[in-house]
Amino acid sequence: MSHSKWIAVLSDTHGVLPAFILDALRDNPPIHIIHAGDVCAPEIIAQLRKIAPISHVRGNMDSHSFGPATEAAQIDGLLFYILHNLYDLDLDPKSAGVAAVIHGHLHRPSIEWKRGILFLNPGSCSYPRGDHPPSFARIELGDDALHPEIVYQK
Repeated sequence: MSHSKWIAVLSDTHGVLPAFILDALRDNPPIHIIHAGDVCAPEIIAQLRKIAPISHVRGNMDSHSFGPATEAAQIDGLLFYILHNLYDLDLDPKSAGVAAVIHGHLHRPSIEWKRGILFLNPGSCSYPRGDHPPSFARIELGDDALHPEIVYQK
């Protein structure tokens, strides 16, 4: 994949933002950052905002004053719907014109396509479950499609 236009997707930092993620974002800044909740430390959002514009939602471990439960973000002409727990999805993404549904909560990365819509969980930046190392996701913005990938800590 090229390193032109891309979006960084994070979730479940739980107060810890690993150096491998910060280095990746600073070395090749994305056009936007999405955080799908359980940030648990407002300074993480402030730190990420210094790198690129950010959209974020609160997770079940964040206070209600931290941010919205869901957010629709228009990025480079595409609509991204963000929520923490996919089971709380409250709209039909296809009818709403959503290009991607971004979610977290499970601490397990996944990339799925349903009815032409990307469903992406970047995994957990700091406390993964299963056999996965800490991770985040990147979505390359191609002329004709989204190109997602999971980036794991080495």
